[in-house]
Amino acid sequence: MVRAVRWENDELIFLDQTQLPVEVVEEKQESIKQVWQSINTLKVRGAPAIGIAAAYGLLLGVRDKLELPCRDFLAELDRQAEYLGTSRPTAVNLSWALKRMTSVAGGLDTKDTRQIYNCLLEEAVRIHEEDRRLCRSIGEHGAALIRKGTGVLTHCNAGSLATSELGTATAPMYLAHEQGIDFRVYVDETRPLLQGARLTSWELQRAGIDVTLITDNMAAYVMSKGLVDLVLVGADRVAANGDVANKIGTMGVAILAKHFKIPFYVASPSSTVDLATKKGEDIEIEERGDEEVTHFGLRRTGPEGIKVRNPAFDVTPHELVTGILTERGIIYPPYEKSLKAFK
Repeated sequence: MVRAVRWENDELIFLDQTQLPVEVVEEKQESIKQVWQSINTLKVRGAPAIGIAAAYGLLLGVRDKLELPCRDFLAELDRQAEYLGTSRPTAVNLSWALKRMTSVAGGLDTKDTRQIYNCLLEEAVRIHEEDRRLCRSIGEHGAALIRKGTGVLTHCNAGSLATSELGTATAPMYLAHEQGIDFRVYVDETRPLLQGARLTSWELQRAGIDVTLITDNMAAYVMSKGLVDLVLVGADRVAANGDVANKIGTMGVAILAKHFKIPFYVASPSSTVDLATKKGEDIEIEERGDEEVTHFGLRRTGPEGIKVRNPAFDVTPHELVTGILTERGIIYPPYEKSLKAFK
């Protein structure tokens, strides 16, 4: 199982996902500025992995500030957390992890900055380990959705590369595969950055799962032929009413699934459920650079000077979501009640 984020011997190491699937390259993170850039440029990506990376990254931002008085150290911690939180605004796990880290530091009854730092390190490790357990629990609750002969379609990457291990949407696939269940997976390539093609198909193929790569605009055709029985996707944020922000194109897949009467499930750990965001239209959608749309790899595919829109995410309305798969089971509508009870 590949690991997107590692903390070993007081060093933070990311698997550079921009190099996949051609090369497997790990990169040591030397500073919080480098962590910010790695998150922003998608060297590390996926909501849970971003949260884990941010927790560790915050340590890099303050470990050379231990000589400061406690008050100044905590102020610097808050400042660095605010800075790191600007790297990607849509995934709620980023702000969730950073708030959790600063809250731990602020609640300690000590002025020993080294002790505070050690507690922060313990919290970052705890966040990492919790995600491992959450992903496995999601897989255990969702594996029953996959039976012999099931055709699963997924979009973008909500796999081990996006989390600590196993993934969210892919966790049921990995566990069903471990159980010897014979099923197949169709992976949308996920333009413009091809996370499905470069990442999901790569990791599922490495695991020995029967996986077929398709372009985004082939999903309707594959569904129309009766090859898809289940859609499983991840989430970057789930609003209080059940609206789901996920990689751009997810809403289109959900609309197709409804048309073809295919169950559409969203795999989401509790940390991705944001009750403070009432509905999907309140979620800030990240807009990325024009070159991701005007180029395919290094080759220009759009004319010079063309106007471009490049939203990285869209919001799937809750009425298109069959269920939300969590570490404590599957949540069903009405989401305003069930999500509130869940949290």
